[in-house]
Amino acid sequence: MAITRITLDQIKARGSKRERAKIKATSEDDIRRHMIEDGEDPHAELREDDIISPWYIRKRLRMSQRQFAALLGIPVATLQNWEQNRVMMEPATRALMRILAHEPKAALRPLRRRAA
Repeated sequence: MAITRITLDQIKARGSKRERAKIKATSEDDIRRHMIEDGEDPHAELREDDIISPWYIRKRLRMSQRQFAALLGIPVATLQNWEQNRVMMEPATRALMRILAHEPKAALRPLRRRAA
């Protein structure tokens, strides 16, 4: 994979891919409606099990960032971005983190086999 370097000015010139006006126009009622459409209870309390933190999972597995990133087959920088909430994880990654959080032994077997 080639690394392309760009300047800060080039990054700023790109503009955001986020539809900020649409986000700003989203009301609490919209969010509540979307949650109901997704099968979630908007009034339910957030549980610790609902929080999928790669940092927390990595610490529970007693792994360094380098070890955890190698296990997942990702660059360390990607893991750091997830841990520091600079970049959101894709849905498939969140699902993997949920499996690692709840069934670490089962999830680690195939991951370790692939990394070996």
